[in-house]
Amino acid sequence: MSNAQNGTLKEKKDLNDIEAIIEKAIKKIGAKKENELCKYLPMSSGGYMHHFTLKKMKSKKPEDLAKLLKKFVIQKEEPSVIAPKPRAARGSRKRKDQLLFTRSQLERMLNIARLAGDTEIISVLSPKKSLATCKRNLILSIKQNQVDQDLWNMYTECVTGMQEAIDSTHKSNG
Repeated sequence: MSNAQNGTLKEKKDLNDIEAIIEKAIKKIGAKKENELCKYLPMSSGGYMHHFTLKKMKSKKPEDLAKLLKKFVIQKEEPSVIAPKPRAARGSRKRKDQLLFTRSQLERMLNIARLAGDTEIISVLSPKKSLATCKRNLILSIKQNQVDQDLWNMYTECVTGMQEAIDSTHKSNG
């Protein structure tokens, strides 16, 4: 027999062995699917094994998967479900020093800034609007013969921001 034929026979034997071990483990935990075994296999990084990892181990490292299944499922009297890996809380990537205001608090701050005539604080606290919205509101105010400096400032900020974004993409591509 050649080495190639020997290798395929070994692979088939390994595959049959791992299939038998998987079946035994599935019966032990009373599962319906192979993926349910994942919750019983701990990972060194914390939590339980991902189903993709299980599939990969089944084909690439069947002997390692067999050891894990024997250790954590088959040889255990009562196999235990592993707690999932702790995840970062939602919004945890936000800056810690950033102040968060409620909508009513923000409105009050805007009113205080308007009363004080502080245009810089007004522009920082004002909700950002799209260029189309700014244009529409500016045209409306012009049609009504009204001059709204805040609206004009918002429009110029939008146009400047768009121009800076276009310039930065040209620099990075050029």
